[in-house]
Amino acid sequence: MGQVTVTINERAYTVACDDGQEEHILQLGRMLDDKARGITRDVGTVSDSLLLVMTALMVADELTDAQGELEHLRGDGEAREQAESEVVEKLENVSERINTVAQRLEQS
Repeated sequence: MGQVTVTINERAYTVACDDGQEEHILQLGRMLDDKARGITRDVGTVSDSLLLVMTALMVADELTDAQGELEHLRGDGEAREQAESEVVEKLENVSERINTVAQRLEQS
């Protein structure tokens, strides 16, 4: 089991992690530190627990936005597939009509 120390708002926290995940955890810690520093820069000094809540809310908000964008992109893909399916169906109908007209012309 690995262990890393992340620093958030000038406080060090030792965190256990799976072996090989140390660098990833350090990157996440730096991301949280950036957000926490931004909050303290914007609103001033707050208690550690309030800073934790505010940072978590910012990350949750960003995650929600990203999930919404992903769902929108997936929806666009589904809409595109539906539109393509409708075009194929219309082309098949036109093809059948052309064949019917061609058969009638041949019979005349």
